[in-house]
Amino acid sequence: MAERSEETLIEKIAGKVHGSDSSSDSVHNKPKPSETSLKAKIYGLFGRERPVHKVLGGGKPADLLLWRDKKASAAVLGGATVIWVLFELMEYHLLTLLCHCLILSLSILFLWSNATTFIKKSPPQIPQLSIPEDLVVNIARSLRFEINRSLAILREIASGHDLKKFLAVIAGFWVLSIVGSCTSFLTILYIVFVLLHTVPYVYEKYEDKIDFYGEKVMIEIKKQYSVFDAKVLSKIPKGPSKDKKH
Repeated sequence: MAERSEETLIEKIAGKVHGSDSSSDSVHNKPKPSETSLKAKIYGLFGRERPVHKVLGGGKPADLLLWRDKKASAAVLGGATVIWVLFELMEYHLLTLLCHCLILSLSILFLWSNATTFIKKSPPQIPQLSIPEDLVVNIARSLRFEINRSLAILREIASGHDLKKFLAVIAGFWVLSIVGSCTSFLTILYIVFVLLHTVPYVYEKYEDKIDFYGEKVMIEIKKQYSVFDAKVLSKIPKGPSKDKKH
C-alpha cells in the first residue's frame, strides 16, 4: 500500500510539472499580431483603408496609373504628350488634324489596293469598323448618372445645410477660375492626366512616409479649422434643416 501511495504521489508531481511546462509553452507560443493587422491600424491618407490599386478601381486602368505595365503606361502617357504638343505648342486644330489623317490613310489604302492588280498580289483586307450599341448606351448611362449626382450635390450645397462643404466648393471653383485664366483647358487636362500617372505611383512607392507626414498635416488642419469654426462659422446662421417639414 505504501508503495502504491508513493507511486500516485510521484505521478501527481510529474503531472503538475508537465502542466506548468505546457502552460509556459502556450504563453511563449502565443500568436503575435500579424503585420497586416498592424498595417491596418496605421493612418491612411484621407481615411483610406483599402490598397491604392483598389481605390483606383482595380483592373487595367489602375495597372496603367500605377505603372504595373511600364510599356503600356509609357505609351499612353507618350500619346497624350504628342496630342498636347500638336494642339497646344504647334497650334494644330482638331478638324485640320482629322482631315489630314483621313487624307493620308485613304490615299495609302487607295494606292495600295490599285497597286496589287499590277504586282499580282491580294488586295489589303480593310476591316469593317462599327461602334457597338451597348458601348454607347453604357457610356450615356454613366454620364447621365454622374451629371445627375453632380447636380444633386450642387443643389444640396446651395440649400445652405453644410457651410463647410459650401466654402470648400467655392474655394475650389475660385482656384479653377484662376488656373483657367492663366492657361488653356487642354493644358489643364494634360496636367491632370500627368498627375494621375505620377502621383498614385509615387504615393504607392513611398506610402509609409507620406502617410506619416500626412497624418501630422491633417491634425494641424483640423486644429486650425476647429478654431475657425469656433470663432467664425458657429456665429453664422444656418439654413433650415432637412428634417423640417414645410
